[in-house]
Amino acid sequence: MNSFTLLIGSAIILLVAYIFYGGYLAKKWGVDDSRKTPAHTKYDGVDYVPAKSPVLLGHHFASIAGAGPIVGPIQAAIFGWIPVTLWVIIGSIFFGGVQDFGSLFASIRHDGKSIGEIIEANMGKKGKKLFALFAWLTLVLVVAAFANIVADNFVSTPQAASASVFFMILAVFFGIAVYRFKAPLLLSTIIGVILLFACIYLGFLFPLVLSKQVWILILMVYIFVASVTPVWILLQPRDYLNSYLLYAMIAGALLGIVILRPEIQMDGFVGFNVNGQYLFPVLFVTVACGAISGFHSLVGSGTSSKQLYKESDAKKIGYGAMLIEGLLAIVALITVAYISNAQFGDLLSNGGPVNVFSEGIANFMLSFGIPFSIGKTFTALAISAFALTSLDTATRLGRFIFQEFFDNDSCENKEESKKNPLTNMYVSTTITVVCSGFLAILGYEKIWPIFGSANQLLAAISLMAIAIWLANTNRGCKEFIIPIIFMFIVTIVSLCFNIKSNMGVNYPLVIIAIALLVLSLVLIKEALAFFKHNKDKEIN
Repeated sequence: MNSFTLLIGSAIILLVAYIFYGGYLAKKWGVDDSRKTPAHTKYDGVDYVPAKSPVLLGHHFASIAGAGPIVGPIQAAIFGWIPVTLWVIIGSIFFGGVQDFGSLFASIRHDGKSIGEIIEANMGKKGKKLFALFAWLTLVLVVAAFANIVADNFVSTPQAASASVFFMILAVFFGIAVYRFKAPLLLSTIIGVILLFACIYLGFLFPLVLSKQVWILILMVYIFVASVTPVWILLQPRDYLNSYLLYAMIAGALLGIVILRPEIQMDGFVGFNVNGQYLFPVLFVTVACGAISGFHSLVGSGTSSKQLYKESDAKKIGYGAMLIEGLLAIVALITVAYISNAQFGDLLSNGGPVNVFSEGIANFMLSFGIPFSIGKTFTALAISAFALTSLDTATRLGRFIFQEFFDNDSCENKEESKKNPLTNMYVSTTITVVCSGFLAILGYEKIWPIFGSANQLLAAISLMAIAIWLANTNRGCKEFIIPIIFMFIVTIVSLCFNIKSNMGVNYPLVIIAIALLVLSLVLIKEALAFFKHNKDKEIN
């Protein structure tokens, strides 16, 4: 099969899904532009800041993409390109897209609050507390995993490190220009993108060479600052500008595929058991962000819902961004599918999935005159920029959830809650960063398997929370039933495998896996009790 056919076919399917299934969901759920969003009604200039859809799409897409849709599909390609392609397309449309759109929409109908707060409003405080614990543990794993990815990339490509520093400085000036001096967005974007590529050039001139341990320490300090500063001055503008970096990388890959039209060399299906790894559940956990990711629901209900300009933007930001990410996952798969199984194994063992992807994209760009070395370095820069975006967004979300867990909204305890140091943004951020930094020391290879399981289990719980809210508001939740059941089965089995493989080898990860498993089972019990109670009420 030709990779061009695979790419175009996937793109058409995803576009049709966006128009028809996305439109169906928006109509069914009652998206209404006459209602003001929390970004307007709760504006505070820090977290609640309305953003035009192109800006918010850039922030949201950059936050949810990271390295996930690149690393996951490439690792899962050991089973062959056909099962990965099928799961990316089906998962993006009926699993991930529904979750992302639903979590964003549910959040704006709950004043921009997180999935945990939505669970409290529909299931009670016990459900909220359990979810908050689960989500916070997952976010700590996210930060630890992506800190490793970024640090490794900075060590192997020091040009990416210095360019990222220049990016941050540029983002601050961009945010001040747009939000404080009201500079026109189009003009600011043109200048910003030009300066963005100037930062890349400066990165080539002044590479920053440091050890991995030093980079992890620097990253921990950076994410602390990024978590507590106003969203408009760093997070939002940096993500928006960085999105153009990813768009340029995707455009380069697409153009290269169109020109080269390489034939797929990798086996379509290798087997259900490859080197002791079973297609079920490993495929569905490993592909992760390329099909569905619980982290996305936290981004949608944590930062994006607080910036949504109008309700109809939720389809573009939530559902649309997930489908774009699905297309990126297909591109990542094609970068390995056109090489032989033996070549794939060699590249994967020497530099990991990021190296495989960078090598493939560089070959595609070579077809239209971009030197291989420049193409590979540029791709590495783009990946590091987006892994860094996921890193600081995850830290901010961890701060939100930690504060919510210890916050008490009841009238008689409001003053007491405010005095609780654990609700302070600086304290909650410090605890989140320190715990993440400790796990980051363990290394990417040890963290990624349990991160994948926790992330996908979080997706199952988020789907369940949205379904309960829709049921409570008489909107119906049939589109959630199969995704919920499937994701719970996949991830509970995967967590059990993780506990078994780490027993006697890595006790911190065993403890976290057991905690996640217990919390998820209790949440399932609470949800079943809720549905039974509602059914009994209907009968009576």
